[in-house]
Amino acid sequence: IKFCEHFYPDLLPHLSTCKSPQQMFGALAKTYYAETAGIDPKNIVSVSIMPCTAKKFEAQRPEMNSSGYRDVDFVLTTRELGRMIKEAGIDFETLADQDYDAPMGEYTGAATIFGATGGVMEAALRTVYAVVTGENLPSLDITPVRGLEGVKEAAVTVGPLGEVKIAVAHGLGNARKLMDLIRDGKANYAFIEV
Repeated sequence: IKFCEHFYPDLLPHLSTCKSPQQMFGALAKTYYAETAGIDPKNIVSVSIMPCTAKKFEAQRPEMNSSGYRDVDFVLTTRELGRMIKEAGIDFETLADQDYDAPMGEYTGAATIFGATGGVMEAALRTVYAVVTGENLPSLDITPVRGLEGVKEAAVTVGPLGEVKIAVAHGLGNARKLMDLIRDGKANYAFIEV
């Protein structure tokens, strides 16, 4: 968001109004979960473990507190967590297996791909395809864009919606190249993930 605010303010109206998965989970933890578990939201501390340092800034944005509390209180990068685990001397090979907790109920397979570049887009496209056609998306062939290293694209026919073109840019340098093409009218996508 900050990248777009600074470099592509003319494209801000095209950004999704949805919060990121990190922020959605934090908000749900302090509303839905707090209510169903009978916990005062002020007693819930939400910590995200994320690969991207930009998530630290995102969690501090003023609009990320729609419940009256910060959606996410703290963000650790995966490197920071790895360092903490190493410093604590935790050896995963010696830990006993156990079931995951499910504070919000069951999860979907789409949730497991969110952490990978293109995962949010793929999950969203699968959902749209299923809602519109009543069927599962058969396959998603995401191919590199010629001349744009770090950018991939796909086109999927979604029933009566016709062809839906999507793109995934890995990193802000590649996002900049893609956004410039869009701004110049040389590329047209229904959905872009950075």
